Amino acid sequence: MELLKIRWRYWLGLVAPSLLVVGLFLWLAPPQHNPFAPLDLNDKPGLASHFKMTQLKRHASACFDALDASGVLYTPLDDSPKGDACGMYDALTLDRSLTPYSATLNMTCWQTASLYLWERHVARPAAVEIFGSPIARIETYGSFSCRNIAGGDRKSEHATANAIDISGFRLADGRLINVKTHWDNGGPEGEFLKRLHKGACRLFSVTLGPEYNAAHADHFHFDMGDDRVCE
Repeated sequence: MELLKIRWRYWLGLVAPSLLVVGLFLWLAPPQHNPFAPLDLNDKPGLASHFKMTQLKRHASACFDALDASGVLYTPLDDSPKGDACGMYDALTLDRSLTPYSATLNMTCWQTASLYLWERHVARPAAVEIFGSPIARIETYGSFSCRNIAGGDRKSEHATANAIDISGFRLADGRLINVKTHWDNGGPEGEFLKRLHKGACRLFSVTLGPEYNAAHADHFHFDMGDDRVCE
């Protein structure tokens, strides 16, 4: 009995302070660092941002509410029939975000929310800081596409509208920053693209760029699949 009391006091001495620290952190931390705080896409990304984005897959209504609160305009899409190899579920057509895109985008709600976070807090501020000119249009190869991963036999996240490919950025002053041309040029264009890639790694589940393989030499691939990759 005495041994049990000693063990209980020992574990209590370890666990209680830890629980206190965690409780204080959750109480005092900004909402973007608190995994239990409501999601606000206008908050700067924090420690809990990616976790919150992945949880939106289980709570589609909360995802659409977050888009509504951020002023994103979209048209909801009907779910594809169950069992289809390629299809869209809890998806939308993006009508208006902060920046126009060069192609129509059909994406899942959580992919759209992550893209909005990246656009608002990573891409747009970087363009103004580095070039002194805002982004006027984002050049994209599209989102939904019923196909396999390049060189593989597994379906791409594009096949479920859970990915986007981005090839460049047209600035308001007319300049075009191109992934293929400027990734390795070492100038402000290269710095800009590296910053956008690094910022995407914190928000998307998978971020791929020119250093991943030859198939991505001319674009960034962002998706909210189940893998976790940043290359």
